[in-house]
Amino acid sequence: MSVELRPPPADLPAEASVDAWIRLEHGVLRLLEDERFILFTDDAVGDREEESLRVLTTSLGADADLTRVIPFLTCKHTLEYCGLFARRAQAHGLGGVTVTGGDTQVGPPRCVPRSRDLRAHLRPRVPGLPLGAWVNPFRDPAEQVGLLLDEGHRADYFLTQVISHHDMGPVDRFLNEAERRGLAMPGLFGIFFYRSANPRTLARLANFLPVPAEGLVREFEAGRSADEVCAGTIQALAERGIHKVYVSNLAAEDAAVRLRAVEALL
Repeated sequence: MSVELRPPPADLPAEASVDAWIRLEHGVLRLLEDERFILFTDDAVGDREEESLRVLTTSLGADADLTRVIPFLTCKHTLEYCGLFARRAQAHGLGGVTVTGGDTQVGPPRCVPRSRDLRAHLRPRVPGLPLGAWVNPFRDPAEQVGLLLDEGHRADYFLTQVISHHDMGPVDRFLNEAERRGLAMPGLFGIFFYRSANPRTLARLANFLPVPAEGLVREFEAGRSADEVCAGTIQALAERGIHKVYVSNLAAEDAAVRLRAVEALL
């Protein structure tokens, strides 16, 4: 089981920023000790974040094994920055970089139209560094699988949009299409860690990801814990032969403990 973390917001006051980086550093070290893969976002949902490579390359120490760390890189930077980011990631031994387009509705413009264009730009500059793609099972499965099979897409692995056991139809359609067309690319399926079924929180989240609000409300009202809800989705994926997942929306400082608690329920 892997985890997706967010770097601290870029606009934190200096003292708060230092505290946030310390918590993140300690959390990352605990996750690495547990041999977890760690994904780092890049300005998630349009919010400006500190650069993930900063804590990884300056705070963890030369002995830290970063082969399990895989940051996101969106197209919403300059080409020069993207090239430098990828070269730094490779130089420090990171396990790969997941290249995504980035939300066109917020923040700066993309430096290239699509993530495939950025992967094509980076590939000859960082030979040997795995470059990943992001797919969405809630979209047309033929289109999404076709992108991964297209040699021009230039991806070595994929991550998916977060899914839930309350709505497995899109996952089944994606898996059926992948099997029909012989997709052999490794991938991680995303799971959002819902802490509650607060209506206002779910409504806000629905602006950025598919939220099965009714199902979540039923589960939490029935007394199920957040760990049990998360485990329910992991179990639903396992029943379909999917055992590689990443969990999103965990705080860095207690992510290791939460993942262990969820695994104990499986």
